[in-house]
Amino acid sequence: MRRGLRALALCLTLTLTVTVTACTGNDDEKTTLRVLAGPDLAVLEPLLDELRDETGVELDMDYRADADTGDDLVPGSGTGKGGGHDLAWLSTDRSFRLRHKDTAQRLLRTPTMLSPVVVGLRPDVARELRAKSPGGRLSWADIADAAATGTVRFGMADPRQTGSGLAALVGVATAAAGTGGALRENDVSCDRLRGFRSGQKLTADSTRDLLDDFVDHPGTANALITYESDLLALNSGGRLKEKLEIVRPEDGMVLADFPLLLLDQDDPDRRAAYDKVVEWLQRDSVQEKIMRTALRRPVSPSVRRDGQLRAPVGNALYFPDQLRVVERLLDDYGDPRRRVPDQVIFLLDFSGSMRGERMTALREAFADLSGADSSATGKFARFYQGERLTVVRFGERVLEERTVTVDGQNDLKTLADVVARGGYGDATAVWTALDHGYRTASTVVADDPERAVSIVLMTDGENNSGIAYEEFVRRYEARSAETRAAVHTYPVHFGEADAGALRRAAKKTGGRMVEAQGSSLSEAFKEIRGCR
Repeated sequence: MRRGLRALALCLTLTLTVTVTACTGNDDEKTTLRVLAGPDLAVLEPLLDELRDETGVELDMDYRADADTGDDLVPGSGTGKGGGHDLAWLSTDRSFRLRHKDTAQRLLRTPTMLSPVVVGLRPDVARELRAKSPGGRLSWADIADAAATGTVRFGMADPRQTGSGLAALVGVATAAAGTGGALRENDVSCDRLRGFRSGQKLTADSTRDLLDDFVDHPGTANALITYESDLLALNSGGRLKEKLEIVRPEDGMVLADFPLLLLDQDDPDRRAAYDKVVEWLQRDSVQEKIMRTALRRPVSPSVRRDGQLRAPVGNALYFPDQLRVVERLLDDYGDPRRRVPDQVIFLLDFSGSMRGERMTALREAFADLSGADSSATGKFARFYQGERLTVVRFGERVLEERTVTVDGQNDLKTLADVVARGGYGDATAVWTALDHGYRTASTVVADDPERAVSIVLMTDGENNSGIAYEEFVRRYEARSAETRAAVHTYPVHFGEADAGALRRAAKKTGGRMVEAQGSSLSEAFKEIRGCR
């Protein structure tokens, strides 16, 4: 009997020992996974001990500023299969999936939380913009319009380095295209965001640095474009004198889903550990903790959202599915720390045939570009702060040239006065005017090589004075290689102008012709805004 009791006691002791070891996550049974992580994930550090205690999996986080946009996930870079990381936890993997489709398709991917890219405005700026907008609802077009006039001065992380900056850039560009779908190549053939970007006064290589700069330099910017969670955290952190008003643009937002990626699909132990982590992260109780810790929206529809996280996201904007579209956006965006505004040279036909309705249409087109056009496309296309504009009026010869740098309404009024002036020519010297435009452009290219220059040629008639097209070509080919490479011509076909000749000039100089027949001059001018 005693022998039986001793055996029973031994069995109970062994059972208890195994149970306690499993429940307490004994160090011998723990699994450690090394994680390549974006800085936006650091806010979850307080939950990682709990994850380890409940699953036996410890996440060793390696935070890198460019984790979302770099190539560290590619095999052979030191992080992929057989490299230094087992998992990647990013705010977004969209850039990686576009650049390395084959590798990305093989990775196990699980969204863990959600946050849209939104706008935070100082209260006085928000009131000013809402007062001008029907129903007080604001769009990306409204933000772009206000940036072009200097009303909105914003900070945004560098899209070449950060997921939040790239998502913001894609969101604004998608809204500017106005198609409702993912951006295509023809949507970015001309840069529609120059007015918007003129309002950027702060940038950084990480979201955290951007927020710190915004707080440390309160007079530099009055707006931030970043993840909703960043703005909610900033508002609740006591670092601002006034909380920012969060604007969720009516024309849509790009959502980040903070995916957790398994980099090695072939290791069963890592896969088992990954599955444990995912199961834990998807629990409703953990989703609630993530929501309250990181201020991000839960991926689980069964979790009730807190406070401002209940605000509808509305139209979720699609991310481009073509790498060259994103590369073109980033190329046009350039370095936000070294941005030089463009110069556009307008060659405007003031021959006698432009009198009356045609001149009225031309003046209306300039008024629209100066801010009179309240449409979404008009707000993205308008003249912007710092832009240099040259107007050349020509008839049988060059009648007048005037250059202004836009600093406010007075400069736009000066431009309008030049276009409103009388003094028509008796003939139409199209190629003389274009040659004059290239002389002006050559000087700009030589003096300020970082400034992008383009020429817009508008005429309603055929060349009947001045030099012939062949002479223009001879002079054009004699100009510097820098000028010929940098400066393109965009003719606007209007009235009785020779479409064939204008197409030849556009092709020769690397531009393209735009039709104003059957549409308005205003629409034609908007179509070529940002083309270079």
